[in-house]
Amino acid sequence: MQLFTLDGKGVLAALVLGFIIFFLGSYAGPYFVFVLLLFLILSALVTGMGKKTKAEIGDYDRPRGWKNVVANGIVAFAVALAFFINLHIHFASSLLLIVAYTASMSSVTADKFASEIGILDGTPVMLLNLKKVRKGTSGAMTALGTLSSFAGAFLLALSLLLVYFSAAYLLLIAVSGFLGAVADTVLGYFEEKGIGNKYTSNIGCAIVGTVLAVLLAVYL
Repeated sequence: MQLFTLDGKGVLAALVLGFIIFFLGSYAGPYFVFVLLLFLILSALVTGMGKKTKAEIGDYDRPRGWKNVVANGIVAFAVALAFFINLHIHFASSLLLIVAYTASMSSVTADKFASEIGILDGTPVMLLNLKKVRKGTSGAMTALGTLSSFAGAFLLALSLLLVYFSAAYLLLIAVSGFLGAVADTVLGYFEEKGIGNKYTSNIGCAIVGTVLAVLLAVYL
């Protein structure tokens, strides 16, 4: 069984995660689940781009499993849990938590666009030392990948308009998501040195994007 880019266990994990987040989100649950679905759809679209080229360089990913689902969705789950708690013990505005949730998914979407589209560009360079490396190297980036990263963050951020119309918040989420993906690239550099892996980098990506969005939203 395969759905979007997930294998059987990945589909099961996504369904369980989606159900839990739907429950935790209460009245915002449908929106939270829509954002998850949007991420999956966008991810499938960019994964399919340049499939032949990716296969030739040995970088066409096999279906993602449950670990990928957890790595990409654990921060969103944490925010949804905070949203649920906030309904009973008010400590933040609901909008702030919705922005945080959207930013977490914007970050992993930006990272997905960067890796899946960026690899179709020319020779990448390591972000921290600007040395040219082979395609598919963690921690590297290309011009196309960078632009695509922001595009992915922005596309996911557009979902906020379903629940709250604000150009400022939309841009805030897009920028935070993009910077989350930049953080993933930095963590990727350490991956290449044996510190962490793609899952920890994905989680770090979402954390950075979420925290930045919250900080920016507080001062907006």
